[in-house]
Amino acid sequence: MKKLLKWPSFMLVLILSLVLSGCSTGTDTPSTSGGSGDAEAKGTIERIKERGKLIAGVKYDTKLFGLKDPASGNVEGFDIDIAKALAKQILGDETKVELKEVTSKTRIPMLQNGDIDIIIATMTITDERKEQVDFSDVYFEAGQSLLVKNDSAITGLESLSGVKVLAVKGSTSAQNIREKAPDAEVLEFDNYQDAFTALKAGKGEALTTDNIILIGMQQTDNSFQLVGGNFTSEPYGMAIRKGDTAFVEEVNTLLKSLKDSGEYDTLHEKWLGSKPE
Repeated sequence: MKKLLKWPSFMLVLILSLVLSGCSTGTDTPSTSGGSGDAEAKGTIERIKERGKLIAGVKYDTKLFGLKDPASGNVEGFDIDIAKALAKQILGDETKVELKEVTSKTRIPMLQNGDIDIIIATMTITDERKEQVDFSDVYFEAGQSLLVKNDSAITGLESLSGVKVLAVKGSTSAQNIREKAPDAEVLEFDNYQDAFTALKAGKGEALTTDNIILIGMQQTDNSFQLVGGNFTSEPYGMAIRKGDTAFVEEVNTLLKSLKDSGEYDTLHEKWLGSKPE
């Protein structure tokens, strides 16, 4: 009888040991098989060097900063040249960069998912966004304005009561216009090209975003003009995954180098028509 009584106790101990051992190999244990855990631990710079190219999230629809030529397939602009300069600094070759299209709505999720290494896409630095990403130093100063037809009666924010104003999803512009012109009707589009097409089609009476982006639109169609001046400050920064301080420092080193060497002024004049003030 004593042997029969001891047997269940032994089995219980064995079962408990197996259960505890199984639990110890679950999700709480760091993985050593690669994947996102290892990728995050390595840091962006190391991943770029191992991959042999920088993957930059840029706009494809923003003249002067990032615009894709439908004929050649090339993407060109101020932001694109900054991305090339960063690739050259890290990898020694400005051609070792892959440009991936982002919009104001998709850029942060794509960065957080690891689809891109950095966002260089007319992105305003805000406290809200700082909770999701880290930013480089400011690399361009813009301000929000309004684009209207040349014969429009709209002269500024004070003229927007009851007016349909077009904006882009996920942008600070859409938020700002709702705050500064609460009586306006805001219609949002996925990207700048769609918004500008809607403005030309008469689906709205004004389009709002950063002045330099609107200037790019105006250059393609001189039947439109900017009105009302700049009613916000929009400091652009390059966005990096949260906590990757080494990459932030690398990008800030690039900006300082570009400005110290005069190359920043050259790029500014090349794309925006004048040297920075």
